[in-house]
Amino acid sequence: MINDVLNQLGIKDSNQGTSTGSNWFSNGAEIASYSPVDGKLIAKVSTTTKEDYEQVMTAATEAFKTWRVMPAPQRGEIVRQFGEKLRKYKEPLGKLVSYEMGKSYQEGLGEVQEMIDICDFAVGLSRQLHGLTMHSERPGHRMYEQYHPLGVVGIISAFNFPVAVWSWNTALAWICGDVCIWKPSEKTPLCGVACQNIIQEVLEENNLPEGISCLINGDYKAGEMMTNDTRVPLVSATGSTRMGKIVAQTVAGRLGKSLLELGGNNAIIVTPDADIKMTVIGAVFGAVGTAGQRCTSTRRLIIHESIYDKVKDAVVAAYGQLRIGDPLDENNHVGPLIDKDAVAMYNAALEKVVAEGGNILVEGGVLEGEGYESGCYVKPAIAEAKNEFEIVQHETFAPVLYLIKYSGEVENAIDIQNGVAQGLSSAIMTNNLREAERFLSHAGSDCGIANVNIGTSGAEIGGAFGGEKETGGGRESGSDAWKIYMRRQTNTINYTTELPLAQGIKFDL
Repeated sequence: MINDVLNQLGIKDSNQGTSTGSNWFSNGAEIASYSPVDGKLIAKVSTTTKEDYEQVMTAATEAFKTWRVMPAPQRGEIVRQFGEKLRKYKEPLGKLVSYEMGKSYQEGLGEVQEMIDICDFAVGLSRQLHGLTMHSERPGHRMYEQYHPLGVVGIISAFNFPVAVWSWNTALAWICGDVCIWKPSEKTPLCGVACQNIIQEVLEENNLPEGISCLINGDYKAGEMMTNDTRVPLVSATGSTRMGKIVAQTVAGRLGKSLLELGGNNAIIVTPDADIKMTVIGAVFGAVGTAGQRCTSTRRLIIHESIYDKVKDAVVAAYGQLRIGDPLDENNHVGPLIDKDAVAMYNAALEKVVAEGGNILVEGGVLEGEGYESGCYVKPAIAEAKNEFEIVQHETFAPVLYLIKYSGEVENAIDIQNGVAQGLSSAIMTNNLREAERFLSHAGSDCGIANVNIGTSGAEIGGAFGGEKETGGGRESGSDAWKIYMRRQTNTINYTTELPLAQGIKFDL
């Protein structure tokens, strides 16, 4: 099956373990991509050397000269064609995402659909890159603001959304007139090669330079080439808070711009007025979807003491119905973690919460035997804990859910929710209008995303995506997120024969 998928996506020689797609300008050592689904080698990809990177940068900067002068609606037409190609390749690309990353096939298809959606959004936006006109204090003058392309945008993406996050950035950057260099995660390099092949089809069909979309491969050293490069005015990085701090400091040190979408420690508050059935669905999917490897995964369930036992029993019972196995089998709910390093972090988290005084409600553990040969399948676990536990204060990228009890008013629950370093996604389950509005108020959730009666996981491309505090403060995808990919310029035009100065200053010669 996987060889057919790779062939459809232009990734050849997979039987020999070598990827030869549009991974051009890569002559370094090979990295191997193993599927967490069955532990098998999918293919190998050549990494990008410093010499290769210089060729990539040359291609990108030259392409920018052509791309930036195309009218934005024409750039939008190219993005529209890319969206059409994604519709054509949705099934094989979705399967590759599922097989290389380990998320369910439905989630893989959903990720490609997000790519299609952001293309549609960007096409419309290509006719709406508006500035502002304002009145000048000087007679016979006109003032306005306009936006111009930045140049080369560097994109560093994570393994958990191996294609969607790149598309959020690149679709907007393209219609803004930027060209992009993408370093996908070294854990999912084939998804990057596949996307590069697809956009290359579009560029070739329109006689456009291939440097509009560039791909580099490798570990963190490949990303460092972009973060240190003054020719890359913006670096968009998705990943851990630790990584984001390194990127932010490096880029800021050269006075560049960074867009950071980092870790989350997301909570659902469950008040006495919550719909328990809705709560269980939102909490369970949020905690176990993508095997807990979403930045928006639900990590904490903050439950009022009056309904604590009822909610606890319902969630524990729901976990008993989970099916764990091959994510390409749509009957399964939970697939594998990305690799054995992730499994080790999962085990360490469960040991840590017990050591700190937590109580395990649903036992975890690594699954073995037929169907679990990769060693990456784990049982979603639930533990009773306190918010101040060190392990609870950190994000564990695995299906571990902490139940935390609160008493009194909803303000107490909000304080618990906000009492972590991260600020990505949050939710409240309540049918009480006052509680909902309090949660959404200035004194409510301190996260970039705050939901009422839906879970923390999942987002629509129409709204800007991102979070506060150690989540990085960046915003990707919808709304006015496009502005980060452009530079703003204020213009003043004097259409008189005089030269009056601002603030009435006199300077006569």
